[in-house]
Order: sequence, then C-alpha cells, then structure tokens
Amino acid sequence: MSRTAASLLREALENVGVRHTFGIPGVHNTEIYDELEKSPSITPVLVTDEGGGAFMADAVSRSGTSLGTLVIVPAAGVTHAASGIAEAFLDGIPMLVIAGGIRRDTGRRYQLHDVDQHALLKPITKGTWLVERHADVVPTIYEAVRVATSGEPGPVFVEIPVNLQLIAGDAGAMHEPPVHVAPDARCASTSIAEAVRLLAAARSPGIFVGWGAVDAGRETAELAERLGAPVATTLQGLSAFPASHPLHTGFCLGRAAVPAAENAFRDCDCLLAVGTRFGEIATGSFGYEPPANLVHVDINPAVFDANYPARVALEGDARAVLRRLLAEMPAVPQSDVRRSAVAARIAADKAAYRADWLAHDPQGRVNPARFFEALRQRLADDATVVVDDGNHTFLAAELMPIHHARGFISPTDFNCMGYCVPATIGAKLARPGAQVVGIVGDGAFRMTGLELATATAQEVGVIVFVFNDGELAQIAQAQEIPYNRKTCTVLGPLDLAGVAQATGAAFLRLGSDADIGRVLDEAFAAAATHRPVLVDVAVDYSKRTRFTEGIVKTNLERFDLGTKARLVGRALWRRITG
Repeated sequence: MSRTAASLLREALENVGVRHTFGIPGVHNTEIYDELEKSPSITPVLVTDEGGGAFMADAVSRSGTSLGTLVIVPAAGVTHAASGIAEAFLDGIPMLVIAGGIRRDTGRRYQLHDVDQHALLKPITKGTWLVERHADVVPTIYEAVRVATSGEPGPVFVEIPVNLQLIAGDAGAMHEPPVHVAPDARCASTSIAEAVRLLAAARSPGIFVGWGAVDAGRETAELAERLGAPVATTLQGLSAFPASHPLHTGFCLGRAAVPAAENAFRDCDCLLAVGTRFGEIATGSFGYEPPANLVHVDINPAVFDANYPARVALEGDARAVLRRLLAEMPAVPQSDVRRSAVAARIAADKAAYRADWLAHDPQGRVNPARFFEALRQRLADDATVVVDDGNHTFLAAELMPIHHARGFISPTDFNCMGYCVPATIGAKLARPGAQVVGIVGDGAFRMTGLELATATAQEVGVIVFVFNDGELAQIAQAQEIPYNRKTCTVLGPLDLAGVAQATGAAFLRLGSDADIGRVLDEAFAAAATHRPVLVDVAVDYSKRTRFTEGIVKTNLERFDLGTKARLVGRALWRRITG
C-alpha cells in the first residue's frame, strides 16, 4: 500500500492513545497537521510558543491520562521547545516530540531549518530517531513510545523529513500497537528480606517518597501504618502521599523541612526512600543525611549511591517493590503504639505551624496561609494544583495540602520558570472535568503568560493566580541578606488587567485578606463558563518559608571561616552604610 508519512503518523499516534498534540504548523509539517485535522480522537492544539507547548505536553503526561505529544517545526521549533523537553528529561516525565525535517531527496545543502536536531536534543532525551522510509514511520513511533514510557520515563524525539510527508511511498507491513506491560520488581528476594528485616527492627522508621511513587499511594499508606512510620515527600512527589493521612508530615527532610517532617524524622534509624533521587531540592541543598540503614527503591539503578549510600538497593517499579515488601513484612511489635504517638506529634506540629502562619500580619496584603486555606476549601480532593519555579512554589509546598495522586504538578530538577501557565492549560485539557488552578510568580508569568490566549481559544476554564510582589522574590530574598541589594530582581510595571483583556481572560484583583473569599468565589464562577481567569494576588512575601531559611543556613555553614567572615562582614557593612 502506498501512503504518505503524514497519514502513517496519524494512524500511529491514534493507536498509542495520543489525545492532544501541541505545536505550530510550518512548511515542514503542514501535511502532518492536515492529517491530524482528520483524526476522530486527536485534537491538535495551536500554541503561542513551542516552549509553552512543551510544558503543556509535560503536564498531560504528568496527569497520567495520555502521552504528552509535540508536533513542531524543525530547528527554531525544537530550540524553543528545548526548555520543556529538558524539564521532562530531568523530572522523568514521558514525552513524544515529533518534528518535520528538511528534504532528504534533493541533495541540496543549506536548506531552511537545516540543523542537526539530533545533536541538539541528544543530551535531553532518552533517544532520537530519523525516519528514512515510509515503512519505518509506524514502527519508529511505537519504539519511541516504548522507550519514553519504560524504565525511568523521559522525552523522545522523532524527525520525519518533509519529502516523506509529501510523497507517498510503500507503507510496508502492518504493525500491532505496543502492548503495555506493567513494570515489575527486579530486585532479588534476599534484598527484599534484608529490607524487611531492617524496617521491622527499626526503633524509629521513616518513609520518604518522590514522584516515582506517585501511583503507589495505597501501598505506601499500608506500609506506613504497619510500621507506624511518618511519611515525608519530595517537592515533585508532593502528591505521592495524601496530606489528609495522619502519618503525612509534609515536604522535604532536615532543617529545610516543615516542622512536622523535621521532628518526625529527627531520630529516624531506618529510612525507606521510594522513587526519589535525593536531589538538591528534596534534601534542602543536601542538608539532610539519611541514617546508615537506608533502603532505597527506584526503577533507575543509576540513582543508587549517587548522593547517599544505600544499605539495601531495590530496583524496580515502586508499586511492585512495595507489594513485595508488604507480602513479607511480619507483624511489628508496638507499631500501633508508635503509630498513635507519631500521628499525634505530627498533628500538633502541623497545627502549630499553621497557627504561626495565620497569626502573621501581612500589612494590608494577602497572607499566603489564608489564601491557601481558602483555596483548599473550594477545591475537590481530585483537583490539580500547578505551580511554577519561585517563592510561591515552596509556599504552596508547605501550606497547600494535596489529597490526590498527581494532584500537584511542579517543575523540579530542571526548575524552569515559565512552566505554570501552559502546564495549567495542559492539565485541564487532559482532565477537562477536574478543577485545575495555577499559581505563578509575577516574574515567571511574564515568560509564558500569553498562553492564556491558547486557553481562551480552547475554551479552557482554568484559574491562574499571579503572586504579585514586583520582584523575582526567591532570588531577591537570596540577595537581600548577603548583598543588601536587589540587582536585576525588581520588575518593571506590568498591567495584568491589560494582559487579561488582550488574551480574552477574565480578570480579578485580590488585594487583601478581607477579599479572599469573595474573589475566589468569583474566580471559580467565571472559570465554570469555560473561560480562563487571571487573578492578581497582592501577596505578602515578608515571612520566609522553612525551606528558604533552611537552605540559607545549610549553604552558609559549608563555607570556610574566611569566606563566612567576608560574606557576613559585607552584609553588616552594607546594612550600616546602605
């Protein structure tokens, strides 16, 4: 059978369950877009910028509903999308990136968009493919999807030259769509037995979960209850364990953690870490040292011993490994007593931290704790909260309880600003029946805020709350203490109401605590009409998060005495002289 590569691609994408593609048509992919327009199951979404499209695709994959997919032009489309691709790569998120390519049948050089896309993307993808024959289109897509979703997930890239899209050729044999095989536990029975022995014998066991455990919440809860162990999460894994569970402590470990987590893990003598790499954010700039009895579970064996030595390393899918641990876990003496005591301490610490935040005077602006408390009351348990990179990220991590798996989406290891607005749109397209809200700093909003026009075009009823303080707050706070300067972190004026008007979004302003309830109610009512809503929040950032305080202390202590003296002396002198 003679077919074009564009028609074969559409068939392959339909067969692997792609529901949306994100990108911009150009001269090297218009045939693909013409085919996508015919698809009964795929909606091609025109974005403002390919970078925003990549963040949308990332959020679709994080939602767990389908594989986030880009269809972009070569060269500039690829470089624009690179930040979103890299975010997915470092965060372990599957993504299928498809780009057109230059003609390979003319023998001409210096064509439009003639760059080596594979060299560009090799460091930030799990694999790249150049399709050279019509018969290779479908099997290549199937293989790329298998690679993207197997092991530790990540983005993959497929280039389809424009001549294969334009000119029909031999489609080759039919290929069956790939069959999903549930990942398993590849660890030895002796390792499982040793992990069980260490956990059962521990006086004060603890569990630390990351994004790799996001679909293993039930198993994590059962194991925590059997052991009487507190559970903390990474930033990316904030939704891996419900905040409503009495053994949930909160985000991070060590001095950068919320008090409930810091206290619950202070005397931990055996730590079960599941689906986490012990990265910089998760450990508060590596300010936490796990106990010697560390049981580390991950699907990627490369993470074992990378930062902390594991007493027992268990390779495999989080759910599969935890089920094996549960199957062999004996009754643990005193676990009921320990569970009650741990839960009581966690509840007291959470209440005290919340009370401390609620007592904070925001000086006529918006207290973040009161905002998040009111927002939580208006969200269903299965709602999705999307954040960006900035001070608001850690406020949300500490003050916004998340009750549902995959209910919190955040850029983490690549930590790219500009993620929130497009990712909020992608999350809503993936789960149109769920509530989806975004929380973004005013600096990050400037990067991709025009994607609200995409939300309007798609009739996506999302709410984007812009935490507006006129600064790049996370860095401005980091400058303030050592430098008494705010170099290039004070933002120029931006009329958010004008941005809303220009993009077709509804606009509301939230200026003080007194307005929180009314503004939130109006925002949700407007979003229910399938219109995006932009809310300008006059946030008060004067009270620091535990995370910010903790990492400042941790990093300062790492300097030698002379460097400390120089930094402290400079800070004091500038405080005096201005």
